[in-house]
Amino acid sequence: MKILVPIKRVPDPATTIRVLPDGSGIATDNVKWVINPFDEIAIEEALRIKEKQSGEVVLVTVGQTAWQEQLRTGLAMGADRAILVKNDGALDSLAIARILAKVVSDEKPELVLLGKQAIDDDSNQVGQMLAEMLGWPQATFASKVEFADQKVTVTREVDGGLETISFNLPAVITTDLRLNEPRYASLPGIMKARKKELKELPAESLGVDLAAKLKVKTLAAPPKRQAGKKVGSVQELVQVLHTEAKVI
Repeated sequence: MKILVPIKRVPDPATTIRVLPDGSGIATDNVKWVINPFDEIAIEEALRIKEKQSGEVVLVTVGQTAWQEQLRTGLAMGADRAILVKNDGALDSLAIARILAKVVSDEKPELVLLGKQAIDDDSNQVGQMLAEMLGWPQATFASKVEFADQKVTVTREVDGGLETISFNLPAVITTDLRLNEPRYASLPGIMKARKKELKELPAESLGVDLAAKLKVKTLAAPPKRQAGKKVGSVQELVQVLHTEAKVI
């Protein structure tokens, strides 16, 4: 089975994010970059499927040359090869989905596994858009994935609890937190990653529409939280909730 795993480069969750004074974006100096955590889960699941059934795990990302670092990390985890679609400008979810659809048409994987969302913009859009463009069945927010022949059964995390659906391959699956625990890259894996194939493709060469349909006008840091307030009795608490907080 060939599995395509799209990944995204995002700021480390432990990094303190600063918004630029003009609100045009975030300050990128002194920011540590990592693979989007949900995409790491997708890589891990792809590797586990490969270990059970054999096959190939191919990583793909869309971005600048520096994004090779995250692809190499994924290769060190155990992926077989990687594709960097080079693009220096900002792309919205629709453009990314169009690029991935073209990569899928060229690579012809049986399965596309990706994180349910990226932790930087939290859009939660690319997987669904990609499945629609391909005309493939999809399962989002997967917490369990099982295979039988060419059929896959996915347990999804939904608002009301869990939902189980089954469909035939090829398909698109987006991963949730409880699907697995990603492995660390071993030293032998890091050494092998240096020799694995990492192909670069200019985004313009794919012949897809990269024009943004979504424009971010401005970014702003959330307001600082106000200090808490102590009350002396239940009666005072009820009074404050009624007159100040206005929640009762």
